[in-house]
Amino acid sequence: MPVRKGTPALLSAGTLCAALLLTACGTPAAPPAPTTTPARTTTPATAPAPAPADGARPAPGAPGGAVGDPAAAPQSAARLPGVGPVLHASVPDGTSQALVVVGASADSSSSTATLYSRDPATGWKVQAGPWPTHNALRGWTADHTAGDLRTPIGVFRLGDAGGRLPDPGALLPYDRDDRFAISGTGFLGEPLEGSFDHVIAIDYNRVPGRSPLDRERPLGAEKGGGIWIHVDHDGPTQACVTLEREDLRELLRALDPAREPVVVMGPATEPAR
Repeated sequence: MPVRKGTPALLSAGTLCAALLLTACGTPAAPPAPTTTPARTTTPATAPAPAPADGARPAPGAPGGAVGDPAAAPQSAARLPGVGPVLHASVPDGTSQALVVVGASADSSSSTATLYSRDPATGWKVQAGPWPTHNALRGWTADHTAGDLRTPIGVFRLGDAGGRLPDPGALLPYDRDDRFAISGTGFLGEPLEGSFDHVIAIDYNRVPGRSPLDRERPLGAEKGGGIWIHVDHDGPTQACVTLEREDLRELLRALDPAREPVVVMGPATEPAR
């Protein structure tokens, strides 16, 4: 029986999505073969894992938008470094932690993630990272649908976590469950085993406050879901974002539900509106 701890996730407005976690990040169904060899990315695939189906929801605010390169931005600012005013407007007023994931290009499966924290006096500054990450095989989209092999662009809440392994010290509610086990191979033939040892659910087309394994899709199954941040397996994903194991464990220990954390993600090639 899964063990959960922490406070329930807050509601977030929703619009982007990734293919089923099972289908998007690690599902029993085998993924479609890529047309080109993608740059290093994350979770795809052929795996019989009981991960959630497609869906996570966006955080409150306008969905969609482009994210700039945080590495080129100042260390602190009134607005999230590299994030334009339109997308930044989707970040909830109460949020003081944001993971900014910037894709190498609109069609690339490699990206970079940086965790920022906001101080009332000094503004946003780097809290952790930058970390190398992977995203979907075909890059990014502002209108995600199940099976499109693209990661949704936008701002989404981060409120629930879990995994096959015990809680590494997360402040978010954490569901340890053997059903997070996964096997099989990804788009590049890489093994998927261990990819769901730790995961963070991205609130796109999902019900906040539940285990990442929950499969209810408020926007409908066609909008995908089960989009997670999970352990990197050295290959592109179906819609999820991945981090190296220790980077993900560091992120789990850093995210504080009291700070209403969100993920802001998209390709660097899209204008930082």
